[in-house]
Amino acid sequence: MDAAVALPITAGPDEVLRTVFGLRGFRGQQEAVISHVMDGGDAIVLMPTGGGKSLCYQLPAMCRPGLGIIVSPLIALMRNQVAAMRQLGVNAAALNSAISAEERGRIWDDLRADRLDLLYVAPERLMIPDFLDFLSGRQVSLIAIDEAHCVSQWGHDFRKEYLMLAELKERFPGVPRVALTATADVQSRAEIRQRLALEGAEMFISSFDRPNIRYNITPKASPMRQLLAFLKTHEGESGIVYCLSRNAVEETAAALNNHGIKALPYHAKLPPNTRAANQDAFLAGEEALVLVATIAFGMGIDKPDVRFVVHMDLPGSLEAFYQETGRAGRDGAPAETLLLYGMQDLMLRKKMITDGEAPEEVKRVELGKMESLLGVCETAGCRRQAILSCFGEILPEPCGNCDSCITPAETWDATTPARKALSAMLRTGQRFGVGHLVDVLLGVETEKTTRFGHDKLPTFGVGKELDKKAWQSLFRQLAARGVVETDHDQYGALVMTQAGRPILRGEEQIHLRRDVKVRVSKRADRAFAAGGDTALFEVLRQERARIAKEQKVPAYVIFHDATLAAIAEAKPSSLAALGEVPGIGRSKLERYGETILAALAQAAA
Repeated sequence: MDAAVALPITAGPDEVLRTVFGLRGFRGQQEAVISHVMDGGDAIVLMPTGGGKSLCYQLPAMCRPGLGIIVSPLIALMRNQVAAMRQLGVNAAALNSAISAEERGRIWDDLRADRLDLLYVAPERLMIPDFLDFLSGRQVSLIAIDEAHCVSQWGHDFRKEYLMLAELKERFPGVPRVALTATADVQSRAEIRQRLALEGAEMFISSFDRPNIRYNITPKASPMRQLLAFLKTHEGESGIVYCLSRNAVEETAAALNNHGIKALPYHAKLPPNTRAANQDAFLAGEEALVLVATIAFGMGIDKPDVRFVVHMDLPGSLEAFYQETGRAGRDGAPAETLLLYGMQDLMLRKKMITDGEAPEEVKRVELGKMESLLGVCETAGCRRQAILSCFGEILPEPCGNCDSCITPAETWDATTPARKALSAMLRTGQRFGVGHLVDVLLGVETEKTTRFGHDKLPTFGVGKELDKKAWQSLFRQLAARGVVETDHDQYGALVMTQAGRPILRGEEQIHLRRDVKVRVSKRADRAFAAGGDTALFEVLRQERARIAKEQKVPAYVIFHDATLAAIAEAKPSSLAALGEVPGIGRSKLERYGETILAALAQAAA
């Protein structure tokens, strides 16, 4: 990687925004956060993925005197952010186990000589006493704690190392601290404040809405066939497919390759070199590639042009779902998500929680979070309204950009079938799962129904008005409504809750959604600019790919697609005109200006 180009920063935030980042104005609450931190205030910043959180600490760290310290949980995240900052001409570095002894020596030389603007470091490295002593003897501009939801035991990526960071308040008095995350509900926000000793911090909460993302949620039928149908609408694009297990990752990646779709696996048990190579191939981003992964992949990934995210299994919570789907469309262009789920997912997730070693209070919270996600899956209304309401945000009107809005769900009076289902559960002793109960309702004679004498029950065969899939959907929706729940002590048996009693007695009606096939959108033009020159955009992409390969960095670190699209539309003929394009700061103009102008001239010839 090329060495960073030192830019002495003596200007204010507005000028740094323009000359370094190549931007003409702040977005949302960025300016308010930066002003607060510039004045020395602590802050908790909640912004959606792609909302510009990084600028909220990068810019004030550069404008305030001293070294900015950024706590980051992943080596890959540090590496990509450092590469991006160096492209902007900012002296940034990361201390972690992946760097060579030679590079570590250079970083320490830069630290001792006060040549660094930003230092990225993992929490366990930062909290080493000798390292803290060293930093205490230097001027520190601010401390940013990225992915701050990792501190919350109610969250979905808890890391005990983050709990040590509260000590920074005493170690660095007067130094502003900024905790940032894209996803935190009310419980997680409270714990971030408490665990990081940020009781006096101002909280900045932006809208969690990502209107460019289309949500599709549908029950599992034939998962691979459903996945292939979805990917057919995203040919030539890169995306992520999440699976719950390592075996499922391997099998899904192999199946996609067999169908002519280039896919690579990513999970914790892969050899480190293979895992890193697969991640780097995906981040390079100059060819269509599907990364099939467990949740070991993705936190903090800055790749802006992920066009889709698919979940082949139910995530563990609504926060996890929103964090993972938020990796799509960071560039603001249209993106799409698909979630496939089934009753088996629900039972497995509940078992993972109840069999875990967390305290009972934490288990109750985790179960509640998972039920919130299931409620979003089974809602007959707007998905986005349901999602945002779980984060305390009200969307006044349906979004018009989710499957429920595009193809409104039909509802039906399910009172009589629900009573039959509850009766079958009670008459079989509440000791059986969905599969057996459906056999009883449909009157299917199996070894099991015969052995237990269930073929003699009054409920045997009373449910032939519905087919197997419809009964499975009904049980899922009863679970989502809290009418039934899973008893893991009885091997996943369904039991009726208090909420089911008035339905069983005929005192209360229940209406459920009727399952429909998910509809997916057509692929958006990669240039995503009305009136943009697609051919010229592709020429610029090829030039960007050449530069990125030469420097061994991801393509988006050189220029985002949005910047290339803006160049293709503006067709600048001089360095001055190119410098006016959003995303072209001083350093990138000096590095690549002549090369870009030459590519434009050659394309026009």
